[in-house]
Amino acid sequence: MFADELKTLRRLGVRHVLLQILNFASVLATGLMMWKGLGLICNTESPIVVVLSGSMEPAFYRGDLLFLTNPASERYHTGDITVYRVPGADIPIVHRVLETHDVISKDKGYVSASPLGQKQLILTKGDNNPVDDIDLYQGLEWLERKHIVGKVRGFVPYVGYVTIAMNDFPQLKYAILGGLGLMALVQRE
Repeated sequence: MFADELKTLRRLGVRHVLLQILNFASVLATGLMMWKGLGLICNTESPIVVVLSGSMEPAFYRGDLLFLTNPASERYHTGDITVYRVPGADIPIVHRVLETHDVISKDKGYVSASPLGQKQLILTKGDNNPVDDIDLYQGLEWLERKHIVGKVRGFVPYVGYVTIAMNDFPQLKYAILGGLGLMALVQRE
C-alpha cells in the first residue's frame, strides 16, 4: 500500500525529506508567531474567537468569527460585548455587559482618584437568554477584569463554522487533513 510512497522517499533522498519537514515546521512556527504577535498587540490571549452557541442572537450567530481587544486603559461599559472565561471553565463565553460597578480600593491608606485605578465588577447576560449569567460564574458573584478575555471590536459572519463542524464531526477533520495530504502528493508528481 505504501510501497510507492517509500520508493518516492528513497528516490528523493534524506536531504530533500528533511528540507520538506523544515519547511512545514517553518510554516507552523510562522502561524504561531503571528497568533502570539496579534495577541500582544490586542492585549489578549485570544484575539480571535468563534461563537459556539446561539445565546447572543440576533447580534451574533453560531459560527461568527469575532475580533477582540483588551486595552488596559479602557473601562467596560453597559452594552459592551465581552468574551470572558471563569475559573474552571475551558470555553470562553460571549455575552453583553448588563451592569458595571466601580469599587474604590483603599489599599495602603489612600483612595484612587483615577477610575482606572478602581476595581470594576461586571455582570453579563446573553441577548437571547432570559436571565443574567450569575449561574455561569461558578460561585462568583461578579466578573472582574482578570476574567475578561476581550471586548468585541468586529466580526465576520459564519466563517468560524468550519471550526465548529470539525469539532462536532471529528471525521470531517481527518477527511480534510487527508484531502490536503493527497493534494500535496498530486502536486509533487
